[in-house]
Amino acid sequence: MRSKYKFGPFSVVSVAVFLTTGIGMIYYFRAEKERMERQRIAEASKGVGKPKVGGKFELVDQNGKKWSSEEEMKGRFSLVYFGFTHCPDICPEELDKMAQMLDLVSVALPPTAASNPTLLPIFITCDPARDTPSVLKTYLQEFHPSMIGLTGTWEQIKAVCKMYRVYFSTPEGVKPGMDYLVDHSIYFYLMDPEGDFVEAIGRTHSAEKAARIISEHMSDWKGKIKK
Repeated sequence: MRSKYKFGPFSVVSVAVFLTTGIGMIYYFRAEKERMERQRIAEASKGVGKPKVGGKFELVDQNGKKWSSEEEMKGRFSLVYFGFTHCPDICPEELDKMAQMLDLVSVALPPTAASNPTLLPIFITCDPARDTPSVLKTYLQEFHPSMIGLTGTWEQIKAVCKMYRVYFSTPEGVKPGMDYLVDHSIYFYLMDPEGDFVEAIGRTHSAEKAARIISEHMSDWKGKIKK
């Protein structure tokens, strides 16, 4: 009599192992395909013949201290956003989203774990005449305690905007009380620990989708990191 626990030459256990292995392989190859696609995007962002995004710069932080990209960004992932404190709606909305992204990433990749890269949230003003260190400090406290605010001279800010391919329209030599328009690009620039541009995150990305993109790139990183 054939056993009720046999399916032809295969046992229940062997069938279960086969199915489990097959499902596991499907998930593995799917994850690997997604990882390779992220790697392709990152590599394409710094491809030959494309204008470089980012570079070394020195500005002043919200505490009035000199801030060097070479010292602070090296060995860490950075999320860079350009805006200004007098922005009526877009900047507050995007900074609220940035705060949500930071919290979501910290849950996915706890910064206390030694193997997880650090993510620096950086806000660079496009309006240096009005956005002094103290103004930036008060403004950013409303969004997230870890945000770094940077300002400088008109020439310095213009140079950094050029490095990041950010549209910069702030007039030079404005006087206190002058009314003028400030326009800028609306993207978050994700930079890797070597200072290379990884991916731009736009307004169409939700905080959840953006956090997932950032976390995945950070998880893929195999190079040196600094806490």
